[in-house]
Amino acid sequence: MKLKLYTILSVIIMIATISSCKNGETYAKMKEKERDAIDRFISSNKFVGYINVISEETFKNQGETTNVNNHEFVRFDSDGIYMQIVRKGSGQTMIEMAKEQPDSTITKTICCRFFEYDIQNGDTTCSNIYQTQNAFVDKMQCTYTRLGRSYTASFTEGRMKTFYASSSVVPKGWLKPLDYIRLAKTEGAGEVAKVRVIVPHSSGTANAGTYVKPFYYEITYQLGK
Repeated sequence: MKLKLYTILSVIIMIATISSCKNGETYAKMKEKERDAIDRFISSNKFVGYINVISEETFKNQGETTNVNNHEFVRFDSDGIYMQIVRKGSGQTMIEMAKEQPDSTITKTICCRFFEYDIQNGDTTCSNIYQTQNAFVDKMQCTYTRLGRSYTASFTEGRMKTFYASSSVVPKGWLKPLDYIRLAKTEGAGEVAKVRVIVPHSSGTANAGTYVKPFYYEITYQLGK
């Protein structure tokens, strides 16, 4: 009886130890796993095949564009975000719109169609592009402040707001492209701005930050009515 009890206790202790080691994974190790996952995604993925990383200097010399045919993504050194501009869009940038305003800030409603892909687990986690209704979009209220050229935004409706109900804050990875794309209220598919971005956890959603996971997004942007 004592031997049986000892065996049961040993199994419980072993399970608890394994669980403790797993839960106790260091932040440095988690970041290393994230980096490895991004590197694998860059070299081979199902969306663009492979990614040709260019520097910010090259990006600027090309007129802040990326060559889609050459699979170019620019890497931003300050935050580790990778971005490909598929379409610049029409209309004005947020910066240009702000210059026309007397105040130091400008706030716009921006409508997005997107999908979110978990790079480490290899699975689409959130999307609104599979909806049949064109009106089904995610909306964010975005404020641009001229002083410091900074953005703040919150999701007001859509899949991201409901899927990540714990926080409606728009991640930096979604806001980064706004310096480089043009926004209009057009319905023409060829006119709507579109980007592809790889977002490390530090510039992602609250969920990405908690689990130290990178995500890939394809997003279109247009002004709300």
